[in-house]
Amino acid sequence: MSDRAIWYFDFISPFAYLQLARVRELAGHHAITPRPVVFAALLRHHGQLGPAEIPGKREFTYRMVQWSAQASGIALRFPPAHPFNPLAALRLSIACGSSWEAITRIFAHVWTQGLPGDTAEGLSSVANALGIADVESAIGATAVKEQLRANTEEAITSGVFGVPTLRSGDQLFWGNDATPMFEKLLAEPDFFSRGEYARIARLPSAVGPR
Repeated sequence: MSDRAIWYFDFISPFAYLQLARVRELAGHHAITPRPVVFAALLRHHGQLGPAEIPGKREFTYRMVQWSAQASGIALRFPPAHPFNPLAALRLSIACGSSWEAITRIFAHVWTQGLPGDTAEGLSSVANALGIADVESAIGATAVKEQLRANTEEAITSGVFGVPTLRSGDQLFWGNDATPMFEKLLAEPDFFSRGEYARIARLPSAVGPR
């Protein structure tokens, strides 16, 4: 296992919000770096649709999110519209140094309070709380845009296909429900290279591309 892990996320993902608190707890004892990325770019790269783009799956996903939040005792309120364009929120987090505090406040703005996160105006209250008065200038800075692009390219190069994803070395743990697997890796770094895990890592496919 690598000494450092990366948490790839996008504010558009309610599952990233559901995972946030536990990842922050783990980051208190392990080196985990949060990395904002553009989920839509990951989908395009892999030729996929997001769950909110598929009728039926969209409705089920929203029920699943609400159910999971209630079952976990996590306060959750959907923003005014979903999916939404998360670029402004992603860039704001980078303008704030991609700190855990800024990320947590932005997630709370969107997913705890259910407020819009798709425009500078909609994010003004949380930006001001984070010490940014001119939101438009902060999220429009060339360096901020370039950093978000670099983060996303790094994720794609690393094989990331969805958010949230925890990466340690070349091992990826996708989704909120994979958190216990990542915790197992922290406790036993060679766990997923032993036994049946080693066999299924080399399992051949019996069908060709469709």
